[in-house]
Amino acid sequence: MPRPILATIHTEALRHNLARMRAAAPDAKAWAVVKANAYGHGIERVYDALRGADGFALLDLAEAERVRALGWRGPILLLEGVFEPRDLELCSRLGLWHAVHCDEQIEWLAAHKTQVPHRVFLKMNSGMNRLGFAPQRFRSAWARLDALPQVEEISLMTHFSDADGPRGIGHQLRVFNDVTRDLPGERSLSNSAASLRHAADPAVRGDWIRPGIAVYGSAPDYPEHDIAHWQLQPTMTLASRVLAVQQLQPGDTVGYGSSFTADAPVRIGVVAVGYADGYPRHCTTGTPVLVEGVRTRLVGRVSMDMVAVDLTPVPQAGFGSEVTLWGRAGNGVVLSIDEVAASAGTLGYELMCALAPRVPVVVE
Repeated sequence: MPRPILATIHTEALRHNLARMRAAAPDAKAWAVVKANAYGHGIERVYDALRGADGFALLDLAEAERVRALGWRGPILLLEGVFEPRDLELCSRLGLWHAVHCDEQIEWLAAHKTQVPHRVFLKMNSGMNRLGFAPQRFRSAWARLDALPQVEEISLMTHFSDADGPRGIGHQLRVFNDVTRDLPGERSLSNSAASLRHAADPAVRGDWIRPGIAVYGSAPDYPEHDIAHWQLQPTMTLASRVLAVQQLQPGDTVGYGSSFTADAPVRIGVVAVGYADGYPRHCTTGTPVLVEGVRTRLVGRVSMDMVAVDLTPVPQAGFGSEVTLWGRAGNGVVLSIDEVAASAGTLGYELMCALAPRVPVVVE
């Protein structure tokens, strides 16, 4: 019998969330962002659910090849562009669109021999200060690209740093609009947070939105809002079962470092999941879990292969009981991945991407 841990990918939730993002930005086309192996879900596993998008956006050329191998003939965008000149050969062969964010990428394009001109997305650093041309250099970069026979069409792109917070997007939007006001080309500005919070404004939603984390059932502005607020559904469930039951007396401790000490009699369940499965080691006593769909808490430290949970709220639970670490329990109760991540001092993104290869995955 295999170890009783399982990750489930919910395809209907993926479809629902993509539709929800489209509804948040009416009239805009939508990229399905599948970087980092579809945020840990697996590109092949999510493809059928997300093929209703207008294009796929990702980082890695190998991932682009996988999407093409699945039969996708529409747009694929390399969000960070190419990393060396020979990457452009694969862009030509696979028909990839790609971001241009630095002088070197323009120089590589100028030297590239191709019979099929490229569609590029010229990126502005409007305040994020990661990738992109500074506003005062953006128009000259556009002119250089526009003069190249290797370039067919130039779209305009930027990325918001504070779409999920109180600072907002106004300072970056003003810069982007001022610099690009009379430039032709489609625009792409909005990630998940901007799409949900600000895309009622046509200038924000532009022509293409780039929803990532929200498609995978995580609220981009948690804890201000949760997935229920945004009408999103969890797309990944991590579940296991109780391996053993221990009865603690006052003064008994649990696990490495004895970080939990019982102050009253308490029944605990030992569960087959640990940090080697991708469950965050930094989760501490009090982290929420579901046992048979009933909310309870983690106790003690997370070890490599096991955790302990408090069975007090679930007196009927015992050996073999279902434990939901995040996602949807068998009775339909949801434990948001955002809430678990917050207990570990991180984000839902990290938990999704950290799912370990040893965890079996099914698609429903």
